[in-house]
Amino acid sequence: MPPRSLAAPSDQVSSRLLEMSDHSPTNPDSVGALRAIDASLNRAAEGLRVVEDYARFVLDDGLLTAFAKRLRHELADASSGLPGDSLVKARETQRDVGASISTEAEGQRGDAWMVALASLKRVQQSLRSLEEYSKIGGADVAGRFETLRYESYTLEKALAATRSAIERFDGVRLYVLVGACGDAREFESLVVALMAGGAQALQLRDKQADDRTLLARARALVALTRQAGVLAIVNDRPDLATLARADGVHVGQTELGVKEARTIVGPNALVGVSTHTIEQARAAVLDGADYIGCGPTFPSQTKSFDAFAGLAFLEQVAAEVRLPAFAIGGVDAANLPQVLQTGCSRVAVSAAVAQAADPGAAAKLLAKALTPDNAAAAS
Repeated sequence: MPPRSLAAPSDQVSSRLLEMSDHSPTNPDSVGALRAIDASLNRAAEGLRVVEDYARFVLDDGLLTAFAKRLRHELADASSGLPGDSLVKARETQRDVGASISTEAEGQRGDAWMVALASLKRVQQSLRSLEEYSKIGGADVAGRFETLRYESYTLEKALAATRSAIERFDGVRLYVLVGACGDAREFESLVVALMAGGAQALQLRDKQADDRTLLARARALVALTRQAGVLAIVNDRPDLATLARADGVHVGQTELGVKEARTIVGPNALVGVSTHTIEQARAAVLDGADYIGCGPTFPSQTKSFDAFAGLAFLEQVAAEVRLPAFAIGGVDAANLPQVLQTGCSRVAVSAAVAQAADPGAAAKLLAKALTPDNAAAAS
């Protein structure tokens, strides 16, 4: 069932739910329902706080921290439609038969992500319990808990994707886009030179080459990069990326979305998204993208644009998003310091390297400037 939109809290609570405030021994069913609602509210709120702390202190992700905080506040808002005094009065912490029941797994967590993931599952289970027991009081409040549950699934997906992407792109700072070139030998020589120069990710992007040529180049790219531990991405063609067994695919704002691309390349392949506004960057994170290209930053030889997102966009992304983000569009050795000053430490380049007189040397110059120490000094 699709999630309902969160409405403003209603002052109208069904009379049947209010009747739960009768705590007499003759009404044990109502008291039990109140206790279940009370416990689930507490579990959900506590779990969201743990998740928020993970996004804030472990990932240092402003966007997902705000997402978790919003859910926590909307949970409190939704619960305002329940008889709060009655919930507290029905609480029986000391006599709760489940308070002392635990499993060995509950006392062990492998890392911070396992802590956050366990809390997310607890939040989702609690929201489902709230949804069901609050139906005694009418569908309006139950629908709000249902919506929150669906949103918690989105939060889990975004957190998992961000965490995984940070690990997979660890050390990946220079991403080079290459065309199909005139022939296979020229293409392979270029790829080898770029990898020797320090490129950590390569994308095959050519709007003119036919499908057979693109597939042949993609397969060659994968064969060469896999030996070197360099990522191989195919632009705009999840079908060819899959056939070539590339590491992933990159899509733009007018191509297939993350969901559709992942349907083709599979759950473990990388899906990158071009973004031009902070709203598009936020959407890519929540859609489960593995990385984003942010631009255009400067005028470039590869593409022409009517408007440029510029350095201000990079600053916005750096302040909000921990998903790997690459500045793209006209970036070269001369203007790289301006990019680094925004807080963006990854770049995607094309003509500045691939079309240079010595692509390997051009890549090496950028790769050196992008090392953590040099990037930190420049910023």
